[in-house]
Amino acid sequence: MNKTQGARRRFLKGVAAGAAALTFPAPWVRRVNAAEKIILGIPSSLSTPYGVADDQDHLNGSILALEKINAAGGVLGREIELFVPDLDKLSPESARQSIAACIDKKVHAISNAFIFAPIPAMDESAKYKCPYLQGNTQRAATEAFKADPEKYSQVFQTDPSEVNYGWTYPMWLTEMEKVQGWKPKNRKVHIVAEQVGYNQTILKAARQSIPKYDFELAEVTDIQYPVNDWAPVIQKLKEVDAGAIMIDHWVASEYAAFCKQFAADPVKDALVYLQYGPSQPEFLELGGSATEGFCWSTVLGVYGEKIGQDFRKMYLERFPEFGTPEKNTMGLVYTGNGYDIVQYLEASWNATGAVDTTPEDFKKNCDWIRSHPFRGVCGMMDMNNEYQEALHYPDNGFGNQADSHETGMSQLFVQVQDVQHKIIWPDAISESKLRPAPWWG
Repeated sequence: MNKTQGARRRFLKGVAAGAAALTFPAPWVRRVNAAEKIILGIPSSLSTPYGVADDQDHLNGSILALEKINAAGGVLGREIELFVPDLDKLSPESARQSIAACIDKKVHAISNAFIFAPIPAMDESAKYKCPYLQGNTQRAATEAFKADPEKYSQVFQTDPSEVNYGWTYPMWLTEMEKVQGWKPKNRKVHIVAEQVGYNQTILKAARQSIPKYDFELAEVTDIQYPVNDWAPVIQKLKEVDAGAIMIDHWVASEYAAFCKQFAADPVKDALVYLQYGPSQPEFLELGGSATEGFCWSTVLGVYGEKIGQDFRKMYLERFPEFGTPEKNTMGLVYTGNGYDIVQYLEASWNATGAVDTTPEDFKKNCDWIRSHPFRGVCGMMDMNNEYQEALHYPDNGFGNQADSHETGMSQLFVQVQDVQHKIIWPDAISESKLRPAPWWG
């Protein structure tokens, strides 16, 4: 374990030990009466093995935005304070309880990275109606809004839904072949899919989209979290010998283990794509050089242009224990999302002047957010659509799409190059191009 890993894990262990209900900030906020503060609830999984990386990233990004706002005088003269109840992402009851804790605290708004069972949390929030902004990435949740927009008027999904992973995947394969020089050894696609609903939704979307392109879904292999040994999966991958492989999973540490085993016994010349999980810092920390050449994507991530680079620098200066500039191991997803949500809420509070915990003020802010797109470090959040979720780019032809990376939120396709994450597509915001993987040729 390197020095950065050790510091990060000691920090997380310390946070988890007291994560039942944390209130931030301590030293960086001027002491005022509680009634004068604006309280933002951030339910967070800081004491579970599967949620801590993303939720700590989200919390850190929120703290960074809070400190910036409070240092400039707060919101209409009122400083922001964070309330952080503990959350088990896999438990519907824990999700409901964490929102209930925010309501008991009389928060002005709620921000959350994601919950695997979002509906109970949404139902609980409907009793209170304060703005509830999150990065759940789940079409089931936004379909619920579409079916009952009055009940869920307060719930905003600040990123596109997971269906776009499956819908855009063969589009990306085609781009890599026609523009970036990938020469597929065959037209077969092999998908390895985890059994949670999130990953199964991605698999279903991929089944819909692959036939629209010149590829064939040759095989689907099921896996179940936790995956302790990837050898049987890799053996199946070698038997099918597909030109394109998708590992439809979500846990960074298990992806790192897969990369190590695959690199030792690869499917020659296959283009290997890992869904989302490599965005978490543990992927590069644990996988090291074995991650070289693997590709992944996220529908929510910090852009690589100047605004994104400035954010990365600012984040690492504030939280050096969570990454290094040289290796770019900081989380590139929920760091930016937590930061953007707090700034979106600040813009709303300033615009409406509605900073009290009344139904009228909650409605004013929800109406403002719905009608005012906001450009953050992760792209544009435009909530004014039938799903009340950010529009997706590039346009994959399946609806709720944007016409550019500036009018929507771009899905970022990334490759590990020299043990760093480099955006390779879409071209308008790319940092590099696809490189041959070590097991090619």
